[in-house]
Amino acid sequence: MFVLTPISPHLRPLRRLLSLGLLALVLLLGLSSCQIEQFRVREADGNQIILGQLSDPKTFNAALSQESPNVFSYIYEGLVTSDGETAEVIPALAESWETSEDNLRLVFTLREGLRWSDGEPLTADDVIFTFNDIYFNRRIPSSTRDVLRVGESGEFPTIQKLDDRRIEVLLPEPFSPILRTLGSPILPEHILRSAVEDVNEDGDPRFNTTWGTNTPPEEIISNGPYRLSQYTPGQRVRFERNPYYWDKEEDGTPRPHINSIVWQVVENQDTQLLQFRSGGLSSIGVTPPHFSLLKQEEERGNFSIYEDGPQMGTTFISFNLNRGRNANGRPLVDPIKSKWFNTLAFRQAVAHAIDRQTMINSIFRGLGEPQNSPISIQSPYYLSPEEGLPTYEHDLDKARQLLLEAGFQYDDRGRLLDEDGNRVQFELITNAGNQTREAMGAQIRQDLSRIGIQVNFTPMDFNNLVNQLSNTLGWEAHLLGFTGGVEPHGSLTIFSVDGRLHSFNQNRDDPPLEGRVIEDWERDIEALFIRGSQVFGEEERREIYGQAQILVQENLPFIYLVNPLSMGAVRNTIEGTRFSAIGGMFWNLPELRIEE
Repeated sequence: MFVLTPISPHLRPLRRLLSLGLLALVLLLGLSSCQIEQFRVREADGNQIILGQLSDPKTFNAALSQESPNVFSYIYEGLVTSDGETAEVIPALAESWETSEDNLRLVFTLREGLRWSDGEPLTADDVIFTFNDIYFNRRIPSSTRDVLRVGESGEFPTIQKLDDRRIEVLLPEPFSPILRTLGSPILPEHILRSAVEDVNEDGDPRFNTTWGTNTPPEEIISNGPYRLSQYTPGQRVRFERNPYYWDKEEDGTPRPHINSIVWQVVENQDTQLLQFRSGGLSSIGVTPPHFSLLKQEEERGNFSIYEDGPQMGTTFISFNLNRGRNANGRPLVDPIKSKWFNTLAFRQAVAHAIDRQTMINSIFRGLGEPQNSPISIQSPYYLSPEEGLPTYEHDLDKARQLLLEAGFQYDDRGRLLDEDGNRVQFELITNAGNQTREAMGAQIRQDLSRIGIQVNFTPMDFNNLVNQLSNTLGWEAHLLGFTGGVEPHGSLTIFSVDGRLHSFNQNRDDPPLEGRVIEDWERDIEALFIRGSQVFGEEERREIYGQAQILVQENLPFIYLVNPLSMGAVRNTIEGTRFSAIGGMFWNLPELRIEE
């Protein structure tokens, strides 16, 4: 693993020391020579941004992606996008749109002269193809389809071409999130049409295996400010300016101004910190444990730390409530453990046993807030505890009482047993390399031991984690998070009983599950999220989503933990940074410049 540039000046003394044989320093830091090489700043092209990522991309196919971060915010745009500071819907590929008085018809007008990264024209045909042939295609497993369904019927909008630049969207009923749902990436018909039409013996489109990470980057055709130019697994992804991108300054100067973006794969947050401090990364998300150290180094390191309140999104633990069986009749989850997990009092006891304030004080250094809702605090639809959102304060006595009343018991060593005498223990998994989550998992293990529960905490490689969550479905409990936004409808893919991210009780078609049980409260939450999309009055929507948040907290499919502050450190050489909790560090990437 090599970086093809000279070492930065302030690292040259270190290089001299290493050349004199100070191998002990390398051993002390636990760094391979490959990792030391990653500390070097790429100076052959100073007009670039280098970012650290914990893992490789999982796909180059935007329609199939379910993880964040991903490459698609750099290389694709939809008809519209959101302002990273205000969350207002603003034009992207569409320069304008009109809405009928009954809110059932929208007409979008594309910008003139749009082109794909290979120079081919981007027209209304690409938009029609993307929605009708990909997102609405039941044979293509896209999470986008979940949030494009309208009303209780789950019908899709009718999307049709008026001319090369105009697209008509007809709704079967009023659908308030329609604008934001049309921000999904538009994909190239001239490249992907054949992949959608060619099917295998099971009737599945070849598209489902198209544009994996083994595809040469130059074959990925995009429409965003950048295009893929290089991918070396385990090392880096490189993006270069898309010369056909539509955006320009008022004087006609093309955007983006920065030539390239590099994702450096660094599978450990501590190593990312070392790389940033040594000058090898252009920015870094600031975790609370690292805040004090970085704050002291702002001037010397020529960077600024930005903060904008609690992060968007959620962090939680969740139990596998799926009582389904594989085609061979084998249960996904051990029936003994499944009975515990599906006991509400058990989940409530776990929620009361987790000491989130200690988590904030120790792991987050006080730079966080308790989290209680699936909807981000920045959303106007967020319901606070003061407004009636249920919470689970740290209370070990309450936790033990709930367990005893539910039929659990304690042995003479204080270990929790179920009514049949089985020791209560389960495996909690998370993605390895995320030190914050690993610390949270370690504390959860300790917290639950105080009510007699044994937690076997297992951080694992992200690919293995995804396989358990998406394919085998045989996990017991996980510690993960979802990204968030101001529009709650995006969470329908989580709370719809057949949504692709309904992870706590995931459906599966191939091979099909037998005996899957759906609780009434699951359907009630889904119904509320659907109702919230059917009305336009802000107060009415807020009331509906408030009811949904209460139901989620009452039934605890997710036990929400802590919302850390949104913080980032960015080199001062990057001009135009407008950091926000909503948009992140580089939401206005095409406007940014590198100081010469």
